[in-house]
Parts: sequence; C-alpha cells; structure tokens
Amino acid sequence: QVQLVESGGGLVRAGGSLRLSCAASGRTFSTYTMAWFRQAPGKEREFVVAIRWSGGNTYYADSVKGRFTISRDNAKNTVYLQMNSLKFEDTAVYYCAADLGIRITPARKPSLYDYWGQGTQVTVSS
Repeated sequence: QVQLVESGGGLVRAGGSLRLSCAASGRTFSTYTMAWFRQAPGKEREFVVAIRWSGGNTYYADSVKGRFTISRDNAKNTVYLQMNSLKFEDTAVYYCAADLGIRITPARKPSLYDYWGQGTQVTVSS
C-alpha cells in the first residue's frame, strides 16, 4: 500500500511561484514513477509532469515546459513541483500520483497510475 500526501498549494498572483510537495509512504518509493496531474473545474484531469525512479528523466506537458520543474528526493520519499511564472490557466487541483508499472516512457493517462494523493488547490489570480 502506498499513501501520497500533497502540500504547498495556495493562492498566488500571476507571475508568482509555488512549490508543491508530495510525501509518499512505501519501502520501494525509489522504484516508482511519480507524476503530477491537475484538474480544473469542469475539465478532465490532465498530465503535468512525470519523473522516473532515478530522477534523471523527466517528462513535461508542453503547457508547463520551461516554467515547472519536478524533482524527487528518494531518501525523503518526497517529490516536488516547483512552479514559476504561474498563469491564471494553471489554476486547478494538483494531484500527485505513483505508477508501480515498468514502462518505456512514463504514462500520461491518469488511469495507468496506481496511487493518488488527495490533491492540493492552486489558485492563480490574474
């Protein structure tokens, strides 16, 4: 069983920054692919970014490339999402997810992830 707990959301002005954290339980955290998704009101959950177990390979949605940075600290069982130059359209509930599967490239479909956090709200004011 894996538990994921997100933190760090909040209200920020456009152009500002936030850092999200996702603390994970589980002895084999270092082997999971971790990802962040987001869901805005009335929209489907969408992929934001993923990071492989080693931390050396990252995959970003085009909408956040160059502004968001994912990282992980396997010793602390934590994955981070640094969000800079935030835009109004980044407003959403952000979810941390873990994929225990072995894939050539990280999955971008929510249904392929095994565990989810409860989500943290990010609101960007224009």
